[in-house]
Amino acid sequence: MSLFDRAVVLALPAVPKPLVRHFSQPYIAGSRLDEAIATVRRLNTAGMMATLDILGEHIHRIEEASGPRDSYLALIDEIHRTGVDSNVSVKLTQLGLKLDPEACYRNIRTMVMRAKTHGSFVRIDMEDTSCTDDTLGIYRRLRAEGLDNVGVVLQAMLRRSLRDASELGREGANVRLCKGIYVEPRRHAYQDRELVRRSYVASLERLFAAGSYVGIATHDELLVFEALRLVEKLGLKPGQYEFQMLLGVEEELRRILVDAGHRLRVYVPFGEHWYAYSVRRMRENPRVAGHVARSILGRIGHTNRP
Repeated sequence: MSLFDRAVVLALPAVPKPLVRHFSQPYIAGSRLDEAIATVRRLNTAGMMATLDILGEHIHRIEEASGPRDSYLALIDEIHRTGVDSNVSVKLTQLGLKLDPEACYRNIRTMVMRAKTHGSFVRIDMEDTSCTDDTLGIYRRLRAEGLDNVGVVLQAMLRRSLRDASELGREGANVRLCKGIYVEPRRHAYQDRELVRRSYVASLERLFAAGSYVGIATHDELLVFEALRLVEKLGLKPGQYEFQMLLGVEEELRRILVDAGHRLRVYVPFGEHWYAYSVRRMRENPRVAGHVARSILGRIGHTNRP
């Protein structure tokens, strides 16, 4: 990453929204449901599954949670109606986790039960560490009710994740394992990239050893290599795991995995709240942010030519 790209990341709030939207198009399936379904169809045609995410996180009043809940119910129904190969992913802060955990539980339970009637699945996303215990608690309540069409996420960057992987493995959880993207203090999270990688591999090994179905969510080819090594070592079949990647990221690597016979699911975000997600993606990938800035400078230079 160049110093220019690093500097652009710091200046992202000043980048005009139309330009952010233009360069974020590969990462977002539009703002409407029909656009998202069309994107999933294209992925399915290419041999890939999907998980649809309606963009948006924290709400300010618990009454606002009914909007995301109802949008997700409509999404679950539309997936069933159209027959596309997709499940859904949801952040509990959209459903009121920070405001009223009990109301949040009722909202997510309604969604999981609707999905169950369609033979579908709901992935509860993991957010920052202030949400971890409550998120796992709600997930476990749903499982205790006999709802087995729900899964959760672990972030390898967190110091607690090895313990969580062991516990969730014993519970037979369906787990998406990712590195984690939230900025966390050292007391909660590893700050060294190689330590995060080692935690990822160790967590994956524990989940696999316990028989968990794991969504191996990474674009890091070293981790893909380690995952494939474990798959071969343990003699796992393609139906016992899947790889997961973000829309618009590492398309060549995902093609390589699919062509080799591995299941792969693409995370497909859509909706009106595209700006915050786009900025976060560019902060994670400063080269994209640098590309935006170079485009702006190029347009300015072209406009100012005599």
